Amino acid sequence: MKPIEPLFTAHLFATLDAKLIALLQSLSPADWQKQTIAPLWKVKDVAVHLLDGNIRGLSIARDGYFGEVPTNIQSYQDLVAFLNGLNADWVKAMRRVSPAMLVHLLETTGKEYSDYLQTLAPFEQAIFSVAWAGEEHSANWFHIAREYTEKWHHQQQIRLAVGKTEELYAPELYFPHLDTSMRALPHHYRSMTGKQGDLLHFIVENVGKWQLHHNGQAWELVTDSTASSMCEVKIAGEVAWRIFTKGIARQEAQQHISITGRQDAGEKILDMLAVMA
Repeated sequence: MKPIEPLFTAHLFATLDAKLIALLQSLSPADWQKQTIAPLWKVKDVAVHLLDGNIRGLSIARDGYFGEVPTNIQSYQDLVAFLNGLNADWVKAMRRVSPAMLVHLLETTGKEYSDYLQTLAPFEQAIFSVAWAGEEHSANWFHIAREYTEKWHHQQQIRLAVGKTEELYAPELYFPHLDTSMRALPHHYRSMTGKQGDLLHFIVENVGKWQLHHNGQAWELVTDSTASSMCEVKIAGEVAWRIFTKGIARQEAQQHISITGRQDAGEKILDMLAVMA
């Protein structure tokens, strides 16, 4: 048994962005207006949000320009509310922008953002922590991986709306998304008591497996443990990302998982989020 290792994803951004551009270029006018699983957003709105990620990431991290600075942030929910406000303002303003112009902007800013992320030293402190994993300070590799999950799941929201999901389920693209998301497990399970040696086993079918071990003080992600599991959870591959991104109702998600062992420990995964929500 050993601790889970850092995950490096910067090299994947160009591939993911290329798939996004090809997808958007294939959409009909009607496709752009299809509803996504994000209740307030159509396909175009999600694409607009992806553009905001590129532009805001470059402006803040590369150029040192913060624009709107949050004030009165006293809690995690205060931060979420601030970000939701920024997102809503951007989506509304971009309604005047055509799909063709949007694709052009995504293509140019996506390359710039991908190039910038590859310049960051993986183990230096990131400009933002990964708050949904409970971190106050994060290394750049984790910040970059978090950015990868944002790009992956928002593109998949578009693909789900237009019926073209298969490409992003390729293991080389889907596993990094889930492996990053699963790093929220120790923070999510922190309130569940455990004793030295307790092990929870999570399997996403056709993608990968993750182990959560209690070291006597806290839960930690590990690999290659041969200890018996107090609980094993199997999750359907096409549903896992939706659970962790607030993209499926809990009752519906329950129909796509199976739990062996402690039911309460297994069902807790249904409430885990790896997004700011």
